[in-house]
Amino acid sequence: MASIDEVVARAQADDVRLVRFLYCDPSGVIRGKNVHVRRLADKMREGVGLTRAQNAVNMLEQLVDVEGMAPVGEVRVVPDPETYGRLDWVPRTASLLCDQLDHDWRPWGCDPRAFLKRAIDEAAGDGLAVMASFENEFYLAEETEEGVRPFGNGPVYSSAGMDRAAHVMDAIVDALEVQGLEVEQAINEYGPGQQEIAVRYTDALRAADNQLKFRDTVRGVAEVTFGLIASFAPKPFADGIGSGAHIHFSLWSPDGSHNLLHDPAAGGRLVSATGRAFVAGVLDHLPALVALTCSSFNSYERLRPAAWASSTVSWGPDNREAAVRVASPFRGREEESTNLELKACDPSCNPYLALGGLILAGLDGIRRRLAPPEPALRDPARLTGPEKAAAGIRPLPTSLREALGNLQADPVPFPALGDLLGRCLIAVRTAEIDSLEAMAPDAARQAHLRIF
Repeated sequence: MASIDEVVARAQADDVRLVRFLYCDPSGVIRGKNVHVRRLADKMREGVGLTRAQNAVNMLEQLVDVEGMAPVGEVRVVPDPETYGRLDWVPRTASLLCDQLDHDWRPWGCDPRAFLKRAIDEAAGDGLAVMASFENEFYLAEETEEGVRPFGNGPVYSSAGMDRAAHVMDAIVDALEVQGLEVEQAINEYGPGQQEIAVRYTDALRAADNQLKFRDTVRGVAEVTFGLIASFAPKPFADGIGSGAHIHFSLWSPDGSHNLLHDPAAGGRLVSATGRAFVAGVLDHLPALVALTCSSFNSYERLRPAAWASSTVSWGPDNREAAVRVASPFRGREEESTNLELKACDPSCNPYLALGGLILAGLDGIRRRLAPPEPALRDPARLTGPEKAAAGIRPLPTSLREALGNLQADPVPFPALGDLLGRCLIAVRTAEIDSLEAMAPDAARQAHLRIF
């Protein structure tokens, strides 16, 4: 664990003047405050003041009325020293990711990062260590006289497409690596101007932290260095494919020596008995869980059939239309590379809420010894009636309002949020829905384009 003095020394060695104390609010917006390096040591010890009302500000910058979150009273934004990173795209600046603590120095009731920590502790109590990574798709775009248009378009996975955005992607990868994120793949995706970058997995808390760093870095490099827009909106263009933030995850022994999903004799069962029970829990709670993983109004334009995003409760081996994909392992790394992918997740989510909810849903499946249905071996939409029944296929919510209703009725993820965070989440999201439903569809879509 890095000490405060070590972080201050690193900031001084990096010639940093300002350090951003960042956090992700319940609406999925990355926010924070700057601290001058001269006060860094003090502020790392005592935190930075933040009004209790701030987490009740939604993605449209509306202050929503939530009891206990009026603009009276403060909490403290306190950084995790392990998250220090220099920001290459702005001068003399670094960042730290933060917890939100009350005056008793315990987690405040509306801190999403604390929710994930509680879920991780629950898993550890059951003898599981969760490893994860968010695999992000996003659009590069530019302002033109005709409006916002995709940038660097080319055929999917093509060298031409790679060439046209190469200078932007190279700078993004540089900035990610400076902060310690290990990039594994960078490709141009199906949509015009759409890109994808995959970073290496790590423990669940760092995976969520990395997701904040990733989004902030891609947006910052594109905007500040190149004058472009980088949009993580789930569906920024009506005629473009949606963007996901697929969660790849695996379950390990506490000492990290064994991947508990891996079973060499699994065959048609695909993963171990523990893994199957975890999948069953995720599928059981998925109609509610998507309120945390696909958490914006715009998310439900992406969750459509034939969009490689999943529109059903379903799972299967390398099935990219299923909500949960069992990824085929790589030769020579079979145990290490066995993992599951939740495709019903997009970059507008708060990653602490998304990953925490996923963990709790899966743990519930293990504790109840649930068994998953038969895996879908084809596109769920193309299965026959009996095949759909055997595979437990049912539709996912078609709107955020429906998903929030499911979340409130679910006995696992919603109570785990706690009273204040749960009430805040429902209130801010409902206010967003009410405002966005009153807009024309394209205006609602555009409202997401620059926020995420």
